[in-house]
Amino acid sequence: MRFTVNGGLTDVAAVRSDTALDVLRDRLGLTGVKNGCAQGECGCCTILVDGEATKACLTSAKRLSGRTVTTIEGLAPADAPHPLQQAFVEIGAVQCGYCTPGQILTAKALLDRNPAPTRADVTAALSPVLCRCTGYVKRSQKNGPVVPT
Repeated sequence: MRFTVNGGLTDVAAVRSDTALDVLRDRLGLTGVKNGCAQGECGCCTILVDGEATKACLTSAKRLSGRTVTTIEGLAPADAPHPLQQAFVEIGAVQCGYCTPGQILTAKALLDRNPAPTRADVTAALSPVLCRCTGYVKRSQKNGPVVPT
């Protein structure tokens, strides 16, 4: 099958049982796509498919054919982080980093469709991505409370 991943056209063989997670992580080496639960519960495998946040572990690889996929590796060059990546670093939202790619891509999908989300919008959008490191609301001295991870 052929699809665009992180700005480049790619051809990859896939069998019926392959998920997008299998193809992206195991065949294409995009290790920012995490295998957290393989059941669609944690959101660590979130990618963007045609701009929509999508759980790679639940998506058949065949559904990527002809589509545009973005993983955390393709969001921005390593030497020039995307503003969301930079914000996560600056606010201290990065703990172990396992769920961070899914959170950032989910946030990007939200901001692309709603550039001025409310706190409730952000909370609802990020709720499918679980963070195992935290169970508290992170606080920034300069910005006040930050949405729970």
